[in-house]
Amino acid sequence: MPKIHHTAIIEGDVTLADDVVVGPWCHLLGTLGPLTVGAGTVLRSRVQLEGPLTVGEKNMFYPNNCIACAAQDLGASPDVAGAGVIIGSHNVFREGVTISRPKTDQPGRIGDHNYWMANSHAGHDCIVGNHCVFANACSLGGHVEVADRVITGGNSSVQQFVRIARGAFIGGLSGATQDVCPFFMVLEVNHARTVNVIGMRRAGIPTKSIDAARWAFATLCRSRIPPKAALEVLKTRAGDPIIDEYIAFIESSKRGIVVSRGRHSSGD
Repeated sequence: MPKIHHTAIIEGDVTLADDVVVGPWCHLLGTLGPLTVGAGTVLRSRVQLEGPLTVGEKNMFYPNNCIACAAQDLGASPDVAGAGVIIGSHNVFREGVTISRPKTDQPGRIGDHNYWMANSHAGHDCIVGNHCVFANACSLGGHVEVADRVITGGNSSVQQFVRIARGAFIGGLSGATQDVCPFFMVLEVNHARTVNVIGMRRAGIPTKSIDAARWAFATLCRSRIPPKAALEVLKTRAGDPIIDEYIAFIESSKRGIVVSRGRHSSGD
């Protein structure tokens, strides 16, 4: 049987796995849609979960999380269920994390093994992959898509509809209003500084592929040729899996990509 503290409030269509722990003053609200919490998940205290919501196994929710509540939008009604949110397994949500439910007919999605630090936020209709780290007070706007193994620094921000590709890194106090290519490191706002080599090595990516990513970065950000022309240069090495990843990402971009022109303001 789930372990439920006597101060917790559970309403509506709520299903808990046998070993779920619901701590003091949690509120599980299944009145707008079903709410399912998987095995081994712990809600430490003061956690608000609202359906429609599916939570996988062995997730940890720290105090003051607010998950799948109405979108933070002037036109969003707290009484409209929408498509809800689907959360994978082995995620950690530290204190004060907020994740909004979508406004569209597709569910918001959070993958597996992600670490959300205190007061980080994902807006409505966000899609997040696996093995990501969102540092304190990071903010993802609505409709943002984040691929696997992305890291964001503290107080960073990603504008609505932006895509962050695999292995990218957004520095603290930095932001992106355009799409961020695979393994790019972004500092300040829309400044692609270098390649996330450390992240690539930690992910087990071979040296040959790291060198290909460095070449792609140099072509896009250091060659001083327009992005369309740089894309044609990338195509001269089509067939390399890493280069193909860049080509596909750039060709599918609707907002343009973050590049770098000139040096970073630190002067180094």
